[in-house]
Formats: sequence, C-alpha cells, structure tokens
Amino acid sequence: MKLKLSEYAHTLEFDEDALDLFISSLVSDGWLSNERYCEQFIHAKKNKFGRYKIIRELEEKGIEQALIEEFIGPLKNQELLYAKQVWQKKFKLLPSSKEEWSKQARFLQSRGFDVSLIKKILNAKEE
Repeated sequence: MKLKLSEYAHTLEFDEDALDLFISSLVSDGWLSNERYCEQFIHAKKNKFGRYKIIRELEEKGIEQALIEEFIGPLKNQELLYAKQVWQKKFKLLPSSKEEWSKQARFLQSRGFDVSLIKKILNAKEE
C-alpha cells in the first residue's frame, strides 16, 4: 500500500521528506496497514478469483510474500466452493465434449483456480 501511495505522490511531485513523514504518520495512526489491505483485498476477490490470481495481484501491489501466505491460508479450505460458484454462474451444465471441457477449464484457469480443483468440478457426475 505504501508503494502505491508513494507512486501516486510522485506523479503529483510531492516533496520526498514530506511524503515520508505523511506515510509514517498514517502507519503509526493505524490508517495505513498492509495487513488490513491484504485481508480486505482477499475478502473482496475470493468469490470471483482463485488463490493464484489473488496472490499474483497482491505481489504486483508490493505486498510481502509472508503476509500474503498468512492471509491466503484459510482460503484453501473453501476454494473448491468458490470455484464451483464461479463455474455455475458462467456455465451451469457440465461439459458434453472435449472442446467444451477445454473451454470451461480455460475459463476457470484464467480466474486463478488450481488445476486439481478444475478437474474435480468438470469431472463430477451430474447430481
């Protein structure tokens, strides 16, 4: 989060020392927290995207790997449920051909879901 704020401030040509003081003030007052940002980001994205896409986006935003792992861990237990919900919203029916299977698998993979979860969903029997 600090990285994003810092980049934005540089586009506005803020003084470097004033910017550092401002960011330090936000951190010490509890208004700027990578932990809170990471937790809220995962909460907002978990219904639409898989673990891998969420991790990649957080890394792009400059969040430390250890922090990501701490907050992404609990998502592993529910990821199959979220993947099924994403799949059902888009397709509703199991694939009837290899081409359809590939199309659905690519969709789920582009959303960041693990291959093993994709296979569980697409190879399931009709209920």
